[in-house]
Amino acid sequence: MEATLLKKWESIVLRFHELTDQLMDPSVVSQPTQLRKLSKERTELEPAVELLETYHDLAKQLEEAAQILADSTAGQELHRMAMEETAALARQRSELEAQVKEFLIPKDPKDEKNLVLEIRAGTGGEEAALFVGELFRLYTRFAERKGLKVDTVEASETGIGGYKNIVALVEGRGAYGSFKFEAGVHRVQRVPVTEASGRIHTSTVTVAVMPEVDEVDVQIDPKDLRIDTFCSSGAGGQSVNTTYSAVRITHLPTGVVVSCQDERSQLKNRTKAMRTLRARIVEAECEKQEAEIAQNRKSQVGTGERSEKIRTYNFPQNRVTDHRVGVTLHKLELVMEGDLDDIVQALKEQQQRQAEAAPA
Repeated sequence: MEATLLKKWESIVLRFHELTDQLMDPSVVSQPTQLRKLSKERTELEPAVELLETYHDLAKQLEEAAQILADSTAGQELHRMAMEETAALARQRSELEAQVKEFLIPKDPKDEKNLVLEIRAGTGGEEAALFVGELFRLYTRFAERKGLKVDTVEASETGIGGYKNIVALVEGRGAYGSFKFEAGVHRVQRVPVTEASGRIHTSTVTVAVMPEVDEVDVQIDPKDLRIDTFCSSGAGGQSVNTTYSAVRITHLPTGVVVSCQDERSQLKNRTKAMRTLRARIVEAECEKQEAEIAQNRKSQVGTGERSEKIRTYNFPQNRVTDHRVGVTLHKLELVMEGDLDDIVQALKEQQQRQAEAAPA
């Protein structure tokens, strides 16, 4: 193993032992907030400690096998066994080093957060609106595979079963880390059900993925909010709530508007809307900053904006292609059932390579 990598690894183990000592300090025990923070950090580092113990054990076994191979008095059968054991131990060590490299890449603190997911119809009219619903179903299935909960905040239906937009909260450990690669323009190519001539249409859907923001992270002055209540509506007049439970919140300084009518309780709708509003305000500020940076580097590396196409779903060819990593899978029917693991793993590996190549 590279000396620098081993040094980083050992420094993590050292930090783990420091945290263990701090957690036994009475002054820390008496501060619940600090105690939770240090306990969380220690728990996150514990796998690295276990991996290092295994690594040292493998190194010891490899050294013992090397001594047998170097012993000219050892029998032929013992040499053969030592060679086989060396090969097996070397494979285990390589696998362990790969795990450690992934562990040592700096984690995005947002990865563990819940997220606000927004899916909107782009070009393509009703066909795009239909795909919004299908993409939301895909993400719901994907979330179920990850043990995550999806809770609809807002959904604007069209006439024949499509959606202009769907907004949802995705909650659970590692939610944002699982979904963050989905932000961008998704292109769908297929023959619409309304197309009599069998001609393939191309439509687009945009996806925004925003980590949920804690109340302490963004302060919203109640005087900056306009809150309107109204009767919720449903498709075809079904399950319509005739009380004023639906909520629309407008943040006056930024013009950000959020509405929620999913719950029958006005309080629950208001709580959901505020969670979404905080995430949108922070996202708008980040986009403003990114736009300024992008303008400066546009001539060199492109816009870098979210509007660039990231993935194509081609139904006639049963193909899905992620253009960021050049991955093409001929199993679109499985992908539409939430099987995104191959694509997400490729994107994570690309991110890992970029992190390793980045200057320290």
